[in-house]
Amino acid sequence: MDARAEVGGLELWGGIECTVNRVGDRYFSQLDQRPYVGGEGDLHRFAELGIRALRYPVLWERVMTDGGSGADWAWSDAHLAALRQLPMRPIVGLVHHGSGPRDTSLVDPQFPEKLARYASMVARRYPWIEDYTPVNEPLTTARFSGLYGLWYPHGRDVVTFRKALFNQCRGIVLAMRAIERVNPAARLIQTDDLGTTYATPALQYQADFNNRLRWLGWDLVCGRVGQDHPLWPWLRNACQASEADIAWFAEHPRPPDVIGVNHYVTSDRFLDGNLEKYPASCHGGNGRERYADVEAARAVAGPVGDIAPLLMEAWRRYGLPVAVTEAHIDARREGQMRWLAGLWTGADEARRAGADIQAVTAWSLLGSYDWNCLLTERQGYYETGAFDVRSGQPRGTALTGLMRALASRETATHPALSGTGWWQRPQRFGGEAAASPAIGLPPLRVSPLPRLRADNERPSIVIIGANGMLGRTFARACAERDLHHRLLNRSELDIADADSVRAALVRFRPWAVINAAGYARVDEAERDPTRCFRENALGPEILARACAREGIELLTFSSHLVFDGERRSPYLESDAVSPLNVYGLSKARSETLVLDRYPGALVVRTSALFGPSHENSFVASALRALRAGQSFQAAHDVTISPTYVPDLVDTCLDLLIDREAGIWHITNGDAVTWSQLAVRAAARAGVDSKRLRDRAARRSGIAAVLPRYSALGSQRGFSMPSLDDALDRYLGT
Repeated sequence: MDARAEVGGLELWGGIECTVNRVGDRYFSQLDQRPYVGGEGDLHRFAELGIRALRYPVLWERVMTDGGSGADWAWSDAHLAALRQLPMRPIVGLVHHGSGPRDTSLVDPQFPEKLARYASMVARRYPWIEDYTPVNEPLTTARFSGLYGLWYPHGRDVVTFRKALFNQCRGIVLAMRAIERVNPAARLIQTDDLGTTYATPALQYQADFNNRLRWLGWDLVCGRVGQDHPLWPWLRNACQASEADIAWFAEHPRPPDVIGVNHYVTSDRFLDGNLEKYPASCHGGNGRERYADVEAARAVAGPVGDIAPLLMEAWRRYGLPVAVTEAHIDARREGQMRWLAGLWTGADEARRAGADIQAVTAWSLLGSYDWNCLLTERQGYYETGAFDVRSGQPRGTALTGLMRALASRETATHPALSGTGWWQRPQRFGGEAAASPAIGLPPLRVSPLPRLRADNERPSIVIIGANGMLGRTFARACAERDLHHRLLNRSELDIADADSVRAALVRFRPWAVINAAGYARVDEAERDPTRCFRENALGPEILARACAREGIELLTFSSHLVFDGERRSPYLESDAVSPLNVYGLSKARSETLVLDRYPGALVVRTSALFGPSHENSFVASALRALRAGQSFQAAHDVTISPTYVPDLVDTCLDLLIDREAGIWHITNGDAVTWSQLAVRAAARAGVDSKRLRDRAARRSGIAAVLPRYSALGSQRGFSMPSLDDALDRYLGT
């Protein structure tokens, strides 16, 4: 067993999503999509988390763009020099889902030798580096590039798959040989995706094949593929591999120093011949039968997600040290935390059972782009990592606190960890898929992260505003995300009554309070300013005092109406407020009082809410009238930022879990007039908008003076889905 593992237990490693894949003649680079790509400042942030090793890219396609003799080492030189000064060793990757520069490809017979020459250049330039991953996930890349046709060279047959896999694995062996001639102490950390395939009895033969195939990349570099290997006949016959091609690996073995297991919620698969139960996008086949290939987490009746059995299986198969080299999930914040904590728990369990498990790697530290479409398009879809980089300055999320706790062997105590991940809850099933997929399956062993306490003792979120649309939406979201909560009405907690607030906090002992109550009638506030200020300013101030005293997180809401509308570009969080009406004055006063009494409070400004249960919203009212063939009037001279309530709520919960503070602007982005919003909603709903009538705001009969322009922008960089995307989901299209 490695001395590091013996002495210190599991290490925390980290990684930067750095894929450079090719689709046709276009290269898609993760590193080029971010304002930050792992520079010196990022490296210090990573080291402060307790990360002991960092998977770091020195990618062939980026250093040698055209594959010729010219090389650009500037980026790598600067960043590796900084990394060398930190207590965090690099694991250098040379190809990450790529196919090399333009003068080669995964099916180029010279690919292995070309990669080895590049590896030699890297080793000579950085002789102090010991750990390498010459090719990340060769089996997965071969599937995507040679079998599924997604990435270059877009093969869709087993022969192309075999060529791509053999070339990558041969390249790994030759690259390590070249590196070892420079540094004999170099270590190979060989990664690939690892999961288990389950199936109905009729398709068990295919599941058995898939479960043998998942090891093939490692088997090749270990020199373990001979005539007694279960895939030998398939490689020789279907894949048209010559005996010499296969024998080369047995004659030149280079077993990894560490087996790197990349594991995702999508890694475990389930095969079912009942195609009608699953969307067409899941349908596939093997040339013999058609079947659906779906995530086991979405279909298997029983919790999934335990990595301990997989790690034990890898350890027993190879007898080599094992590490989880990618741990990431595209989920809400508590889901990301629960996934990482669960993998750490599973790795520690396998370690205590006798396996040499060295580390768990928090992957995608700076997030990733467009994996929702498997990097075949540039959609700008961003998955947050341990840091959110959308503002241009990496913002640490709640994952960073969890990582520090894991690295220091402390107990992770964030209240959001007390629930289960979506992959462990019944709600994960979709449509009819939950009805029968457990048939014929072996029992699935799982060790989910235990809840901190029983349900009635779990840390809770108190949501104030049971009678309002916003409060009810928060309660639904918390239920869906397994965040324990209490939804209270005015009789249970009156925010403007200090005794009522104190009693509720003592009774429910929440870790967070969400103030979704308040006076929302903008026009009536002009006639009843006393009540408006009581609920919108005095109440939040009392809450802020109480939460600050008890150390409870607080989220409260403000409005776009704190601005006067004199500018014609979206207002940012730092812009001065100057409200024009009583309602806006009450919200501006609330902001000042809350942040003065509790600087750690989170104050969210938002605008023009609409949502599924908001029947009186502007969007709902406009569509209802237009569908009925009635005329509908909308202001053409007032610009706002519409906000879809479910998006607002999920984003606010993420920020609350991150323990963010201060003023944030949260909307669905687009600046539109009320009239433009009605037209856009009608168009997406397929409703004729010819009865829509533009009007000036001053002719609406509203007593409150409204700003002509109050669209909200943000310097925080926490963006939500677009307005069109939100409207489509609102309309169910």
